[in-house]
Amino acid sequence: MPQATFHFPRGFLWGTATAAHQVEGNNTNNQWWRWEQDGHTNGTSVLACDWWSGRWREDFDRAAEGGQNAHRLSVEWSRIQPTPDAWDEDALERYRSMLRGLRERGMTPMVTLHHFTDPIWLGDSSSRSTGGWESESVVPLFEKFVRKTVDALKEYCTLWCTINEPNGYALNGYVGGGLSGKFPPGRNSLKLAMQVQANLIRGHAAAYHAIHNIQPEARVGFALHYRSFAPHLSWSPVDRLLTHNASTMLNNIFPMALANGVIRSLLGTIRIPEAKGTQDYFGFNYYTRNHVTFDLRKPETMFSHAFFAKDADLSDHAFLANEPDGMFEGLKWIVRTFPNLPIIVSENGIADANDQLRPRYLAQHVHQMWRAVNFNWPIKGYFHWTLVDNFEWDHGWDLRFGLWALDEKTQKRTKRPAADLYAEICKENGLSSEMVQKYCPEVFDKLFPV
Repeated sequence: MPQATFHFPRGFLWGTATAAHQVEGNNTNNQWWRWEQDGHTNGTSVLACDWWSGRWREDFDRAAEGGQNAHRLSVEWSRIQPTPDAWDEDALERYRSMLRGLRERGMTPMVTLHHFTDPIWLGDSSSRSTGGWESESVVPLFEKFVRKTVDALKEYCTLWCTINEPNGYALNGYVGGGLSGKFPPGRNSLKLAMQVQANLIRGHAAAYHAIHNIQPEARVGFALHYRSFAPHLSWSPVDRLLTHNASTMLNNIFPMALANGVIRSLLGTIRIPEAKGTQDYFGFNYYTRNHVTFDLRKPETMFSHAFFAKDADLSDHAFLANEPDGMFEGLKWIVRTFPNLPIIVSENGIADANDQLRPRYLAQHVHQMWRAVNFNWPIKGYFHWTLVDNFEWDHGWDLRFGLWALDEKTQKRTKRPAADLYAEICKENGLSSEMVQKYCPEVFDKLFPV
């Protein structure tokens, strides 16, 4: 039996990723809480993981004991700025405590400034009835929030993510059917989705420049939801065209605008020159791959049907497919399109309550990342989604992504086997044949062929 260890570069970041609304609990002043109360989600977030009451301490202890040297979290705009003309200094102090807690545990914080949630007042005060990012007037408001927050937290953080998955925010909230379900405000207009994405790009650019003004040494980027797409019929020019269109719409628009200051889409061209060059690293969220084919019954998606492969290794509720090759494909696309830009894998994980799939998913994706590192591609860290089961947006409590299981009613945490596998990876700074044989022997021959 082959024996080997796939090691990563010294100083590599190993962590987990979380988002404020999904873990804090009682986040009652944003549009997602309202969306939950209106019955659009599978249950409500309620206490979530009870971080706002202080249970982040025990979860950070679990992460540190598991060898993690970094953690990605987000701050909640509606807590920090509960009304347009008020700041909550107590909320900022709580976030300072969290970041201080990470530093005390030897962990590098990565802070996301916008992770899907907006203050209720932002939508209500918009030029439209819902959806504050529909109006360009959101940009100076977001910049003001960013300046206040970064100035308050700069002592403990130099690694910032301006906006998480702006492509997902725009398409899930403004295109019928979305990527995985309906996000607020539940509109169905591709034109509006592009308008929102343009304003998110403007918001990112304003935040980028503001952060560097406050903290010149900062590293600032955003996190892209990257979905791998493959034509169902490789010989079909129609399937290939639809695959290209899907990838362009989801994967290309935002990062290309940051590279050259221009949005190019089927709806036309928008120039945002201030966005050019506003990435210090590329945040890469990867989960799965879709196959794409032509379908006359789907005019709402431009006659494109996306689905998982027939023999796919599927997560709970068939929400995701285990397609590790798609991670390598995405990393290759970044390196070729944005040469010399450091890459952080800012999210990667699987919904698996029984932890049957997660160990092999984790091992196979870490292996693909190692392959990329061995081409000398500048990958600097990996954040697994997620540390403990949390409230998964429109899917509520149906999807369990945690290394630790959560009983949301009692707040009891229970360690899953994959938590031990990830701890061994973090402590070794690599993936070994012994780990694979112990936790997911079914993929041993794939990762360590004779």
